[in-house]
Amino acid sequence: MLNRIYHLGYAVEDIEVASRFYEKNFGAAPGVPEVVAEQGIVATMFRVGESRIELVQPTRPDSPVGKFLANRGEGFHHVAFEVEDLSLTLAELKRNGVELIDEEPRKGAGGTRVAFVHPRGAFGVLTELVELPHA
Repeated sequence: MLNRIYHLGYAVEDIEVASRFYEKNFGAAPGVPEVVAEQGIVATMFRVGESRIELVQPTRPDSPVGKFLANRGEGFHHVAFEVEDLSLTLAELKRNGVELIDEEPRKGAGGTRVAFVHPRGAFGVLTELVELPHA
């Protein structure tokens, strides 16, 4: 079901400052920041081998990332796994009784379709499932 770790997500207060940190200290070139209005974030990706690091900054304080920052501060936010068929994966998880945040895919950054598994359903870790756009 899971193809690979697609990215690790970090919640940040200021995406520009965090991007400069990763670029200066680790030589990682940031992607172009992208606003994902549906999720209330601006996100940018850094390639790390075959995986990525995603920095996410809230665009409004009532977004899930805004609430996360208010409660926990900056840091690790989620792990994202690439899946081949997101709708099928969600249906199977639901049949298995896994607690989902999203029962249907939604629009993600970079033309992806995404859905989240609630941390209660995944041993305390917010888990994002990502279906890449089909060429």
